Amino acid sequence: MLLSAGGPALAASPSYLPAATEGSTEQHLPGMPAAFGAEAGQTACTPASEEKAEKRDWSRQRLDLDQVHRHGTGAGVTVALIGTGVSPGAAGLGGRVTAAGPAGDDCVGYGTFLAGLIAGDGGDRRRLVGVAPDARILGLRGTDSRGRASAELVVEALREAASARAGVIAVAVALPRRDPALTRAVADARRAGAVVLAAAAPEPSAGDTAKTPSRVYWPAGEPGVLSVAGMVPSGARPEGSLPTEGVDLAAPGAGVVSGGARGEGHYLGGGAAVATAFAAGTAAVVRAARPDDPADAVARRLTTTAYPADIPQLDAYAAVTAVLGGSGTPTGTRQAADPVTVRDTSAADRTADRAARLVLLGSAAVLVVLWAAFAIPRARARRWRPAAADGR
Repeated sequence: MLLSAGGPALAASPSYLPAATEGSTEQHLPGMPAAFGAEAGQTACTPASEEKAEKRDWSRQRLDLDQVHRHGTGAGVTVALIGTGVSPGAAGLGGRVTAAGPAGDDCVGYGTFLAGLIAGDGGDRRRLVGVAPDARILGLRGTDSRGRASAELVVEALREAASARAGVIAVAVALPRRDPALTRAVADARRAGAVVLAAAAPEPSAGDTAKTPSRVYWPAGEPGVLSVAGMVPSGARPEGSLPTEGVDLAAPGAGVVSGGARGEGHYLGGGAAVATAFAAGTAAVVRAARPDDPADAVARRLTTTAYPADIPQLDAYAAVTAVLGGSGTPTGTRQAADPVTVRDTSAADRTADRAARLVLLGSAAVLVVLWAAFAIPRARARRWRPAAADGR
């Protein structure tokens, strides 16, 4: 059981792994719970962290946010975040959060943590900026004050998000059973033009074991919803994650740093909801950069530009910048014929990789020019003409 100094008992979770940071020194920060365990009772809310991260965590490096922000920051887009609520006055979110009633009281702190990943400005730590730092957050409750998810609350939140015309809806909870009202609410939100993303699975509780059978969770399993799972730097899912099916995207979901509902300190967190927040932030940047694209086109862009793997890995930079062909795939690429294995890109220098590709393309272009300079004069000397030039 993970305990936060001076705070309530937290739900058991494999997500709080050491953060992979710039350099070799780990960051020691308190863990952010996804929910409170049953033994927490009615104890106090998650306390303010007294620690601040000194380095950028691996997730921002992996998503190449410095480059992403050269092409968009999500300005003008509202992301509805359905979870434990969002504190409007949280550090790095001031002035860009709307959360009325209970949704503005985030006792657990997880929803505010996720909001920072989507749209945080990084405060005095610009290295911890969110994916879409100019987007607005509509904080909604899909849980009770202790973080226990409820289908009724999620349905109500989806309806409110659709009424508010949110461009992106991120559902940070995963329910074990399908609910007809939930199905209708998701369909209505999609008809209203929202990109809907949801956590592929909940965080494990104390009763879950490694033998828990694979299953689909909701609303991630609903048609048209992007189901998002967390991954560690190697690309694999965090150890102990609940098995699930039909996942569309993987994104950083372990050892991630963000702020909380109280104070200006930082926490470590993880889980499928964290990955969903990163994907939702990316969707917001794409929507802002391509305002005429319908929601389905935005969702398709996120999946077709992802790194090919057993579960495609979110590539925020490619999602914003790639030119898609008529088939919806990035030009100059083709889909793999067979499933490919997850690759470890935790130490990869993507900038160098892009530079290498540009060198190869540039070399090919030079060869074409040289060939033309040699071949065309020789062809003209032989009085060559296109076959159709003389009518034959």
